[in-house]
Amino acid sequence: MKELKFSADLEQMPKVLKFVGDELDRAGCTRKARIRIEIALEEIFVNIAKYAYKNRQNGDVTVRMSFPGNEASVEITFIDGGTPFNPLEKPDPDIKLPAEKREIGGLGIWLVKEYMDMVQYHHEDGHNILTIRRKIKE
Repeated sequence: MKELKFSADLEQMPKVLKFVGDELDRAGCTRKARIRIEIALEEIFVNIAKYAYKNRQNGDVTVRMSFPGNEASVEITFIDGGTPFNPLEKPDPDIKLPAEKREIGGLGIWLVKEYMDMVQYHHEDGHNILTIRRKIKE
């Protein structure tokens, strides 16, 4: 398992992508899986950076990576001390409606749920903990 702590700042996104990307490369991740993992990673990190610490000045995000089992999948956990928020409780958007008729928000986490094999959230000891898992070889 590897982990790094980042400031919850949009400017940190390239560093987060590099950290995860380097590990995915070492594990032999396919291009299709990597694209989907990076989309999910960006959606989650951007939401934390923009909303988790809204009522406070600064905050951090710990990104933890592991390859459970035989390295056929990756598990990435995001840990932040921001306002408690379970994105999985938000209803999925009605994607059949035209964009202009849909309510704003929810499309990103819907994509995360569609692209990942598993998405879990819990709040523990004052921290939001969101974990995603996906096969890396298809």
